[in-house]
Amino acid sequence: MAEATGTEAEKGANLEYAIGLARALAGALIFAFPLVMTMEMWWIGFYVAPLRLFLFLLLGLGMLVGLAYYSGFEPADGVLDAVLDGLVAFGVGAVGSFAVLWLLGILTPEMGWRGTVGMVAIQAVPAGIGAMAARKQFGDASDSGREDRAGYPAQLFLMAAGALFLAFNVAPTEEMILITFKMSPAQILGLAVASILLLHLLVYTVGFAGQEKWPEGAGFWTTFLTYTLAGYAIALLLSAYVLWTFGRTDGTAPELVAMMAVVLGFPAALGAAIARLVV
Repeated sequence: MAEATGTEAEKGANLEYAIGLARALAGALIFAFPLVMTMEMWWIGFYVAPLRLFLFLLLGLGMLVGLAYYSGFEPADGVLDAVLDGLVAFGVGAVGSFAVLWLLGILTPEMGWRGTVGMVAIQAVPAGIGAMAARKQFGDASDSGREDRAGYPAQLFLMAAGALFLAFNVAPTEEMILITFKMSPAQILGLAVASILLLHLLVYTVGFAGQEKWPEGAGFWTTFLTYTLAGYAIALLLSAYVLWTFGRTDGTAPELVAMMAVVLGFPAALGAAIARLVV
């Protein structure tokens, strides 16, 4: 009888994991679909330098492991479990991206293994983040995971994940460069101020479901400096890093790179602000 009960429990656990994988695949397809259908993302897979692609994949895998620990597509029991779930999320993102790119006729035998691997790998990271977001968006709302117990470093990490996830949707487009050239220095400064204010308002003031609670015992300036400004700094750093990965900073003057980072930092800041809602 005990053996039968154990078998039933194992079947139930396997079924729950299969449902989690199905949610992960749905999240990967839904959240990364705009990127899969973006021409600039196709070409980035061809021309991105192997070292930059390798570093980006390391960063992406690290972020997926962290997300698996705090809010993965199934609850992680420890670090090793989170590592395995992070690898699974990356695999789901890679398989889903490959399947959609092939169905759309983007992947062809003529492009060779180098182009295929680069194109799928660069898509797998945002698709993997979408797979992780699936638990919060499509899963049991009562299962809050570990994010409610996350400390200050973990909160900054979740901001970074949200910033990367949203910024990645527009980072590869030519419009990012065009917008930068069309803006004046005063408009760039205004955009930076607006990004900071929106980040703070969306996180603590507006009242979205799942928004952050005001840190207990912390005044306005303490919260503004340690959370809002820190979150915007993370958004700017990740924006500059993504631009570097995509080769947008090569041969570009430092002041223009800074301006591009501020432009991309606007959606990144919004992503950091809604991180708890998305991931």
